[in-house]
Amino acid sequence: MPRTCRLFAVVAALALLALPGAARAAEPLTIGFDISLTGGVAANGKATLLAMQIWRDAINAKGGLLGRPVKFVYYDDQSDPGHVPGIITKLIDVDKVDYLLGATGTNLVAPSMPLVIPRHLTVLSLFALDVNSEFHYDRYFSMIPAGGPAPKESFTQGFFKVAETLSPKPKTIAIAGADAEFSKNAMDGARAMIKRAGYQIVYDHSYPPSTIDFTPIARAIASANPDLVLVCSYPPDTVGMIRAVHEVGLKAQLFGGGMVGTQTTTFKTQLGPLMNGIVNYDFWLPWAHFASPEAKTFLAEYQKKSPAEQIDLLGYYLPPFAYARMEVLQQAVEGTGGLDQDKLADFFKTHTFKTVAGDIKFGPNGEWAEARSLEVQFQGVQGNGIDQFKTPDTEKILWPPSEKNGDLRVPYSEAQH
Repeated sequence: MPRTCRLFAVVAALALLALPGAARAAEPLTIGFDISLTGGVAANGKATLLAMQIWRDAINAKGGLLGRPVKFVYYDDQSDPGHVPGIITKLIDVDKVDYLLGATGTNLVAPSMPLVIPRHLTVLSLFALDVNSEFHYDRYFSMIPAGGPAPKESFTQGFFKVAETLSPKPKTIAIAGADAEFSKNAMDGARAMIKRAGYQIVYDHSYPPSTIDFTPIARAIASANPDLVLVCSYPPDTVGMIRAVHEVGLKAQLFGGGMVGTQTTTFKTQLGPLMNGIVNYDFWLPWAHFASPEAKTFLAEYQKKSPAEQIDLLGYYLPPFAYARMEVLQQAVEGTGGLDQDKLADFFKTHTFKTVAGDIKFGPNGEWAEARSLEVQFQGVQGNGIDQFKTPDTEKILWPPSEKNGDLRVPYSEAQH
């Protein structure tokens, strides 16, 4: 090649690289987050990650986000809030991710807030219960159906709505939960509803998050002989508490309410018939109006991949919302044309988002504008097989009434075996 031609080629190549779009288009758009891949909530964390990866692969197959391939940068927080600040700092200051995604779970979102607020970052968390009631940060948004004007109350509202229909009318209640952010918020909301309903609290205690033996707690509750028992717990506590109340033979009209874990296939199959009679919250099930074509398509893809990942096989709980959160972020980024934190926050505040979990709009404090929590009862669970949890036969929606697929309410004391 003549020298003049070689010189022209070099100049042309340098000019091409100088164009912002040409160089930038090849660079990944990095989304950073901490996630629980080990520890007490690892089952939920792993299911969340798979759902997010399904979204990432789908968007990259279409050319990426803003013409850039999406890349995840994440670290295992080990289900320990103490690990969160270090991870968040690394993602922001060392990895310099393009967008920092909020954590999953109340206990893990709360410790990140003092780090993101001074940096004026727009936060989109997942399944965090009214964390912003402590911070009132105008760039915080939460993907959780426990929303509306009183998110702490809406989380267990269904439990109390079901209690209102019982005969004889319940008069007494016991409440218990871990001494941690999630349980505190849920129990605060419950106490407000208990006061309005006029129930007498005969037991109200928190236990250390490190608690392993729940038998003494179960015995104390049983000794108080409450009509209603509300437990606000994370998965390890939930399993321990359910086993303990069976051991002591607890009798109550309703038991459950705020127990995280009964929604996840891993724990459903682990507990099996011990689930019978429990009345507890849920957020999404693949029946009633939730089973949209888009939701079914996502769920089929998730269930195709979940066996190889050895995680929650059905994926009814967190996965639809984890995928929906990425759809919300995608719509905001595309709608604003970039990752400007001010513009993203304004977009979140002013738009309704179309997702596999339904239409979503955020309220003034960043929670969902409309609460959509369910209350379900487990009935007729015969063993530990997964197939029985694929239909509404064993998980009856009791509230709201428009979603009912069966209203037989079995007293917990009569359904334990």
